[in-house]
Amino acid sequence: MAVKKCDCEVFNKELVEKIKPLMPEEKILDGLSELFKIMGDKTRIRLLWAMDNSSMCVGDLAYLLDMTKSAVSHQLKELKDAKLVISEKKGKNVYYSLNDHHVKTIFEKALEHILE
Repeated sequence: MAVKKCDCEVFNKELVEKIKPLMPEEKILDGLSELFKIMGDKTRIRLLWAMDNSSMCVGDLAYLLDMTKSAVSHQLKELKDAKLVISEKKGKNVYYSLNDHHVKTIFEKALEHILE
């Protein structure tokens, strides 16, 4: 027996039926939710802010944010796993930067929203 989730009546069935097929699949909504969870951490926001203008190595990020290299590395792994940052080895150091213009746009639009 199926459990009914909604216990309310539809007021504008035409509108609901128009919008229903436009709703993303659960898998897509799960991905969006995970993205916002990752970006919802203050430390990770600080890291994204720092990398908004330039790629940086772990040591420089740690110094800038007054954190340990271990803590920065842990947060960078989370950002990298979420495909928000990329890394490039240059000599002995690994430099991290925003993955692409989409990440920069998301970050800047969020900032624009909170500043209005």
